[in-house]
Amino acid sequence: MADIFEKLLKNAGPLGQHRERAHGYFAFPKLEGEINSRMKFRGKEMIVWSLNNYLGLANHPEIRKVDADASKEFGLAYPMGARMMSGNSTYHEQLESELAAFEHKEDAILMNFGYQGIMSAIDAICGRHDVIVYDAESHACIIDGLRLHPGHRYVFKHNDLEDCEKQLNRATQLIEKQGAGGILLITEGVFGMAGDQGKLKEIAELKHKYQFRLLVDDAHGFGTLGKTGAGAGEAQGCQDAIDLYFSTFAKSMASIGAFMAGDKAIIDFIRYNIRSQIFAKSLPMPIVIGNLKRLDMLRTMPELKDKLWSNALKLQNGLKEKGFDIGNTNTPVTPVYMKGGVEEATAMVMDLRENYGIFASIVVYPVIPKGHIIFRLIPSAAHTDADIDETLKAFSETKAKLDAGAYKSELIPDMAESK
Repeated sequence: MADIFEKLLKNAGPLGQHRERAHGYFAFPKLEGEINSRMKFRGKEMIVWSLNNYLGLANHPEIRKVDADASKEFGLAYPMGARMMSGNSTYHEQLESELAAFEHKEDAILMNFGYQGIMSAIDAICGRHDVIVYDAESHACIIDGLRLHPGHRYVFKHNDLEDCEKQLNRATQLIEKQGAGGILLITEGVFGMAGDQGKLKEIAELKHKYQFRLLVDDAHGFGTLGKTGAGAGEAQGCQDAIDLYFSTFAKSMASIGAFMAGDKAIIDFIRYNIRSQIFAKSLPMPIVIGNLKRLDMLRTMPELKDKLWSNALKLQNGLKEKGFDIGNTNTPVTPVYMKGGVEEATAMVMDLRENYGIFASIVVYPVIPKGHIIFRLIPSAAHTDADIDETLKAFSETKAKLDAGAYKSELIPDMAESK
């Protein structure tokens, strides 16, 4: 019998194989100082494009004051225990009620974390006879939720309505054959890598032909899309057709936690059956009170969303004018697609950080196919025109170096040794 740890030492995984050289620089970097458009990385000031602080609330003085006052009054322990047993409060229920009203749903349930929450919700909703149909580019939290599902699941090509209908037809036929079960269709309001919106309105129209329920993960759309910021469903005019609306507080609200909203009877079922919340300590009071303040600002300060979009369009238009490929994004998420290998991408990231003061997240093989590079820029209301201008200049100059082959000879240094 082999030692179960032996295989871990022999195969560190696709990302872990680079850990000794990458740790602290390319992986697990430390951004320091006040959360803003400019922070420090290894003692150097950087323009940061890697934070989902869409509305710039992370260090807003009103937010900081409410967070501090609530922490002083309640501490982080209160309320103790899971909500079902001893961890409920009027503030928790108030936040749920306000979120439901904001999303035009009957009820909502709070969750401690988005990743954990949607996984557990899928597990609570779907039994072994049920079939899940989902978009191929769904977030990892959805994929992990699917791994918990004991029944069938059918994937459709990303935002491909013809394939979506094909999978719905397959699911319908299977359920008719087995004589039990229902269909849950899962997609996203905004796909966080490419920045394109899910085709929610068109998918909802398929309800006229097929019987299914629609769950939408709108982590990147909540607070950024729609007239009031209620998300992709509001933006596309189909919020009523979304049976379960899910989002996290970790992005536009710059906080911790998540929620799911829908019909009261269904939310009540989830509330009493979602294991990740039944058996977990309640969200601490300072976080709940802080989220109430964040939601209030999201609702009453449309200028924050306006500033976000002003910055996003300046960045995106500037990139397009300089010949960059930003794909089909129609949200603030701004991918920049380039050609190159891992070593070239590594050298380019280092050049941007060390010589231009630009901190941006990058995606390379094995996450995407070999020979491709994606920089993922996240504009926020906190960014300035100067941030955008400096970034456009830096990307133009480093892209010219990439195209000229200047990065080909670079090797990945052991950044862990150069701290």
